[in-house]
Amino acid sequence: MPALGKKARLGVGLMKIMTAQITDIQSIVQIDCEVIGNSSRLDLIENAIKQERCILVKEKNEVAAFSIYDTSFFECTFISLLIVSPAKRRKGYASQMLNELVRISPTKKVFSSTNRSNESMQKVFIANGFVESGIVENLDEGDPEIIYFKAK
Repeated sequence: MPALGKKARLGVGLMKIMTAQITDIQSIVQIDCEVIGNSSRLDLIENAIKQERCILVKEKNEVAAFSIYDTSFFECTFISLLIVSPAKRRKGYASQMLNELVRISPTKKVFSSTNRSNESMQKVFIANGFVESGIVENLDEGDPEIIYFKAK
């Protein structure tokens, strides 16, 4: 995927979307910890930053959201994480990141997923032109993962 570079690629008002830098890791892990309750994805986040596969949204120079992606899902772009700080939700950050990731995707097909119980994220996908593409059972007990797709 083309890197966004160290400078902001997309800035709307006080919001900027940019490629995460290693200096952002503490802020990113803090947001992830707020959402999942632990820092177990530290290595995953660090590797994504080093490989320039992590983008983030900054609001007033503070990390408000981040996303991690790769191209190992059947040689298509897959957005594996899209996390918005609980205190920063409902400001359009998830939509902005989705749109930027589709824009810079090196593949013509972009996929992502969310649990059936995550109705908020399902609405974000649908509002941004993603369509349901399948369901994966048995990842989280009793809460299937819905796969979403968007063509570039």
